[in-house]
Amino acid sequence: MCAFANTNGGTLALGVEDTGKATGTDRLHGLAENPEAVDELRRKTLTHLLPTVEGLRWRRVACLLRDDTAGHVLLVTVPQSPKVHSILDDGTWTRLDASNREMSAAEITELSYRRGVISAESEPVAVPFELLETDVWRRFAANRGFLTGELSDRLFRIGLAKPVAGERQPVRAAVLLFADEPGGLLAAQQTRADVRVFHYRGSRIEPGAVPNLIKAPKTISGPLAMQIAQAGAYVLDELAAGLTLAASGFRTMHRYPERVIKEAITNAVIHRDYRLNRDIHIRILDNRIEIESPGLFPGTITPANVNRAGSFARNPLIARNLREFPEPPNVDAGEGVRMMFAEMRAANLYPPFYSENRDAAQPAVVVSLLNEERPPVWEQVSDWMERNGALANSDLCRIAAVDTLKASKMLKRWVEQGVLTHILIHNFRTSL
Repeated sequence: MCAFANTNGGTLALGVEDTGKATGTDRLHGLAENPEAVDELRRKTLTHLLPTVEGLRWRRVACLLRDDTAGHVLLVTVPQSPKVHSILDDGTWTRLDASNREMSAAEITELSYRRGVISAESEPVAVPFELLETDVWRRFAANRGFLTGELSDRLFRIGLAKPVAGERQPVRAAVLLFADEPGGLLAAQQTRADVRVFHYRGSRIEPGAVPNLIKAPKTISGPLAMQIAQAGAYVLDELAAGLTLAASGFRTMHRYPERVIKEAITNAVIHRDYRLNRDIHIRILDNRIEIESPGLFPGTITPANVNRAGSFARNPLIARNLREFPEPPNVDAGEGVRMMFAEMRAANLYPPFYSENRDAAQPAVVVSLLNEERPPVWEQVSDWMERNGALANSDLCRIAAVDTLKASKMLKRWVEQGVLTHILIHNFRTSL
């Protein structure tokens, strides 16, 4: 159960023999042989899993047992947890395909960062306090009413400084929020903190000696509030100019809602993983904008549930203090992503598409905003997939009232756009 919670969740069947010892209905022993063990397990889930795993579901299932008597088996469903769990006096475990493995200290730390249990923003860094006494800090302090006292004391009182070996040091969040050049100061920590904007010609990135960039990439640095404002303004200026397509000579105009662009950039800056040695990348292409933020989704947020899961702040210090600026870039109400979906829908555009790049040396979350009108049938397709999962050609034929050839073309187009992913499903038979 500990391993399930620390990995992807799972279901434990009690009263069922292993496949290596019995087959078919001979596996069904039921619970009656040892009901006290089930009670003891339920007690220990409250006392021996640290912290307690929330959301456990216990379901008794009636069945005919191996001796042809009526009985029950128990299905215990363990959700993937947003936390990292250990067993009292028995380690921290992860789940493999068919067994469990105790995690090393380094693996526990990595999982804690990945799930947002701990964050690089709260780590002390050896940066002199005088480098944080900037105009940005003074405006922030005036807005908060922090007008007197040593800077180190004022930062300590709001959680932005910590004692280290008898002296205080600012935490990484303080450097990111107030230093004039946080990226330069944090380079010694082997991390980055800037935003880079790439403007490409065409609808795809063409690698090589001469990439298809319209102009040299733009690097945006500075304290986070300024990064958010300047990155948003720069991207909107680029979009306002439109794009001239070399083949046709026609100008492509972008129709993204301004609030969506600003929110996507704000989220990337606030929720990125500041451990990683990579900048935020914003890519502008003819048919889309991609915003890539270092780090995977924290907690139990996934690309599939990001618009329903609510807010999970990887960097609560940054989020909480940014909202206290005179002109805050965020209100920290947990409704930003839902707003993005609603605004894109109101503009008759495809919804934002989120993905996780797990295979790169530096993992990242990518949100893609398509500059294409959403066809009327997409709403029905999206609703069908929300309820049923994968969409087959035959399903689209029924939904859109089209033939197989037309459905194939529609599916191929959506895969090319990146709004659907092609998967192969193999039919198989299974038995208890």
